[in-house]
Amino acid sequence: MLSLIGWLLELYLLLLIARALLSWFQGTGGEFVQTLNRFLYLITEPVLKPIRSVIKPVRIGGAYLDLSILVVFVVIQFVLMPLFR
Repeated sequence: MLSLIGWLLELYLLLLIARALLSWFQGTGGEFVQTLNRFLYLITEPVLKPIRSVIKPVRIGGAYLDLSILVVFVVIQFVLMPLFR
């Protein structure tokens, strides 16, 4: 059971990384990329939205840096550490 939970958390980490990378290229790519973006948003937003309501995006120059992905990533890493010892 723990290995299944660990595997699912690692899969979620990969989805977060994919969402972060694809967010840099919004509006580009074909229909597949847009569909993938929508899928990643659907899967990750329910976890990221509550964190984003507490930790607001940080303004860097003319852009905003969303720290919610980083927070979720770090929390999952801390959860995974004891599972794989």
